[in-house]
Amino acid sequence: MAQYVAVTSNKSKKKALRLCIFGGWFGLHYFYVGRFFRGFVSMFTLNLFLIGWWFDIWKIARGKFKDQYGEYLKE
Repeated sequence: MAQYVAVTSNKSKKKALRLCIFGGWFGLHYFYVGRFFRGFVSMFTLNLFLIGWWFDIWKIARGKFKDQYGEYLKE
């Protein structure tokens, strides 16, 4: 019988979603998960002119958003 271990981030999905909804156009959720370069790009482009903001909300809600190490956020 094989052992399977799912690696997840220590960052919270709920907190990232709240940061994205209320400050996502400034990239606050990217700074929270440690993706600083993407956070600065989002800050200066209003998260790609608000289109990226909607896409990020969708990704976080579905559990497909990753932190700086490529790990999915914890529930």
